[in-house]
Amino acid sequence: MADLTTYPTSSSKSDSFSIDLGTGAGLQSDQYRSPNKHQQDQSFDFMPGADRAGSPDIHGTIDSQAVPISDNAYGVRNRGVASKFLESKGFGWLLDEEDIEEEDQRPLLEELDIDLKDIYYKLRCVLLPLPQFGLNHHVVRESPDFWGPLLVILLYAIVSLYGQFRVVSWILTIWLCGSLMIFLLARVLGGEVTYSQCLGVIGYSVLPLFLIACTLTVLSSFYYLSSALKFLGVIWAAYSAGSILCVEELQHKRPLLLYPIFLLYVYFLSLYTGV
Repeated sequence: MADLTTYPTSSSKSDSFSIDLGTGAGLQSDQYRSPNKHQQDQSFDFMPGADRAGSPDIHGTIDSQAVPISDNAYGVRNRGVASKFLESKGFGWLLDEEDIEEEDQRPLLEELDIDLKDIYYKLRCVLLPLPQFGLNHHVVRESPDFWGPLLVILLYAIVSLYGQFRVVSWILTIWLCGSLMIFLLARVLGGEVTYSQCLGVIGYSVLPLFLIACTLTVLSSFYYLSSALKFLGVIWAAYSAGSILCVEELQHKRPLLLYPIFLLYVYFLSLYTGV
């Protein structure tokens, strides 16, 4: 091993370092001190290589304490015997579960597209068909829905039972088929309406008949008064449906559409009275 030692040229400097050209660690320094000792009083000592005589033996281990990791630590469920068997056979995808996002966890009414406020407003439009009340009656036709009319039809069918359970199927059939006939007639007359609009308007307009039917249970003993209420209910329902369904194209043909609607509600009332 050859040592190349450099001695200071000035007496004010006492720094020295050596270069080891041996096969050990290449460049090694025994001692290095900062030249500006009056500004920095710091020293850096480098340990010589392990192959030198008298050099300390540096050794050690890095031990990490083993921490058991449970299967649920990262959202992984414990797998049973059957699950492990399927995974070993390459069928682990059968047990995969999709993560349900928060956006998909919507309320039931929103999933079924049921807007209670919208249904309540449409019921008010049917009960108050006159324009003096300041309601936008065209909403019933322009934004049709299914659950509101179905609710009104079922309520009327329940009131009309009186031990004859077949009347429920008849009321539902008349609602579906009668709405189809009104739709075809409106299209023949030149009205731009759809079947869903006719279905919603005809169903919502049964609400006056439902209220009259609830009143007749109390006033059934008064013949003339009950007859007047029946006639009022039919006129009320027919006017509500006709005023909503008669678009601009059908304004001058309004009586041609109101008459079959009137007959349709007469038949609805006959299912309740049993005539």
